[in-house]
Amino acid sequence: MNVKPREREAIVRSLLAGVVPRVGLHHIQAGRKDEVEALLADLARVEDGGAAIRFVIGRFGTGKSFFLNLAKTVALEKAFVVMQADIAPTRRLYASSGYAQALYTELAHNMAVRTKPAGGALPGVIERWIAAFAEEFEARDENERGDVSRAIREKLVPLQDLVSGHDFAAVLGRYLEGYRAGDDALMASCLRWLSGEYATRTEARADLGVRSIITDRDVYDYLKLWGTFVRLAGYSGLIVELDEMGVLSHRLANATARNGNYEVLLQILNDCLQGGVAGVGFIFAGTDAFFDDRRRGVMSYGALAGRLAANPWTRDGLLKDLSGPVIRLENLSPEELWLLLHNIRNVFALGDPQKYLIPDEGIDAFIRRCAATLGATFYQTPRDAAKAFTGLLAVLEQNPGADWRAILDGAPIEKGEVTEDGHKDENKDENEDELVGFVLK
Repeated sequence: MNVKPREREAIVRSLLAGVVPRVGLHHIQAGRKDEVEALLADLARVEDGGAAIRFVIGRFGTGKSFFLNLAKTVALEKAFVVMQADIAPTRRLYASSGYAQALYTELAHNMAVRTKPAGGALPGVIERWIAAFAEEFEARDENERGDVSRAIREKLVPLQDLVSGHDFAAVLGRYLEGYRAGDDALMASCLRWLSGEYATRTEARADLGVRSIITDRDVYDYLKLWGTFVRLAGYSGLIVELDEMGVLSHRLANATARNGNYEVLLQILNDCLQGGVAGVGFIFAGTDAFFDDRRRGVMSYGALAGRLAANPWTRDGLLKDLSGPVIRLENLSPEELWLLLHNIRNVFALGDPQKYLIPDEGIDAFIRRCAATLGATFYQTPRDAAKAFTGLLAVLEQNPGADWRAILDGAPIEKGEVTEDGHKDENKDENEDELVGFVLK
């Protein structure tokens, strides 16, 4: 498969830095066949008007962020709208100091569609709905058209039946008004409101005539509204992806704050499983510590623990069950790892086998060397393998004539110890258990 130079550059630079490429993921995808099929089933369910929820769980380096970006790529190709963000101490699902509102704003800014995969698609999504509305309105018989404002209200009735839907629909109507009049200031105010950037109701009322703004307690309600609206605009549905969920469990020292976020997760889980939301899929990614820790993780919250407990009939590595909400990213097999490295080599060569920098024998030797040096952890963290192999290829590319055997024998191979954004391993809690320092005398 041919690789575009732009894709090659993005993939190589990302892998060298140990982060997930945002483009060209299909060029290096290896393994995860069952997980991808489960994802496709989720997308089909959302497209049919249902809902889906997934918790993607794995240790550092197993490919959680890669899986999220792969899910985004697949969803965009299937005409979904994707909203993506990383959880942070100042961006949470639940808060009382603007942090949940900040998460919603980040999601709104990162709204992506197939033609704008990097984000910033919010105006385009609205204008696609406007174009569809205008086409339908103009197609009506003149005697049946009636007033434009009334037609807009009729079109947005599905939104008005949802919580906070009246003002959401009103702002969309104002955006249409500004669009038809060429009023850029009005449209900018509407986008600001829809992105959750108004700080006071007074200011929003003065600019748009609405009496409410998006606050911490409204975030989930507005995500459901977007799920309904994007379908009215002709998209397949909405996918919301949240990475770095471990921040909630191991970087929030306050138990009340953690439980508040888990309560929102429980509400989303119940709605998705019981039919309380339509046209939306949620994907949350976090480490084993985030999920399994019975003191601070998801399993510390009884209602979530009961709903997300593993199927007792499954067996690690032998039997799996992906019908539930949890996807555990297992280790790549040696064959899958070999395919991953082969794909990286192919990217370097822009898809031309004649330009391969290292033969198959070299890939085999690299795997043996890493397995001998790192042991079983080598297969548990494909990110480390991809980063090390990309570094080897980069050296071979910049030093024509160099012997890959000599380079491989002489260079140390080390395991990464930080996350993709530089955080420490969440298993090393910054706020150690209060009993650690307790000594009997």
